[in-house]
Amino acid sequence: GGDHTITYPILQAVAEKHGPVGLVHVDAHTDTGDRALGEKIYHGTPFRRCVEEGLLDCSRVVQIGIRGSSYDPNPYKYCQDQGFRVVPAEDCWRKSLVPLMGEVRKQMGDKPVYISFDIDGLDPAYAPGTGTPEIAGLTPAQALEIIRGCEGLNIVGCDLVEVAPMYDVSGNTALLGANLLFEMLCVLPGVKTM
Repeated sequence: GGDHTITYPILQAVAEKHGPVGLVHVDAHTDTGDRALGEKIYHGTPFRRCVEEGLLDCSRVVQIGIRGSSYDPNPYKYCQDQGFRVVPAEDCWRKSLVPLMGEVRKQMGDKPVYISFDIDGLDPAYAPGTGTPEIAGLTPAQALEIIRGCEGLNIVGCDLVEVAPMYDVSGNTALLGANLLFEMLCVLPGVKTM
């Protein structure tokens, strides 16, 4: 829950224990902006702050589902300059993400990994209850493929953010968010599922 600023202090605590971690980040936005309205900490900046503090192993950061509007003419440049792998939403359209997650698993190896899932990574047809919806996003089935594709990784934490139920009278966004969190709990190390 909460907006994406919550990931920044969580990763500070995680890195204090584990050192820089890999990141599987699902989102419509890279969240690597420098500032907004003069503020350096807001929901569009957490991963830039994490890079600046050395909280991420940048060679093991993948961002999936990125798309939509940006204040920057080259919105992926900062991420790519840091060594992040950026997977735009259009590279995910009309396909299974199982092969992508095979590549991600190799990239992450056996070192600590954090999963951060912004609900706006999904298309607003499925998850309209968020503050920054962007069309042409991922499907719920693809979200499951991403999360289930993390099984067996050395996951040291996870979050699901940006659910705003008041923007979805159907309740589907909250339902989807709860189910995705359940799936994340199921892929944590040591969890036995039937």
